[in-house]
Amino acid sequence: MRWDEVQERFPNEWVVLEATKAHSKQGKRYIDEVIVVDRFQDSINAMHRYEALHKEDPHKEYCFFHTSREELVAEEKYAGIRGPR
Repeated sequence: MRWDEVQERFPNEWVVLEATKAHSKQGKRYIDEVIVVDRFQDSINAMHRYEALHKEDPHKEYCFFHTSREELVAEEKYAGIRGPR
């Protein structure tokens, strides 16, 4: 599902999403297609659901956004592992 479809279907809500198609460019993550996993009226519950999903399957790309947001773009964060010194 594209973001404009999500916005139309779930206006003025917090949605927890699984990104099914995304790309990175200059430190930003552009999310092109998603599956709506859940929806909420407040950000706290959306965040808790996101965290639970991420713990269950950390290899999937989950995120949460409010549908008033114009586009699905997030800052990329690298969680690297330090090697031995």
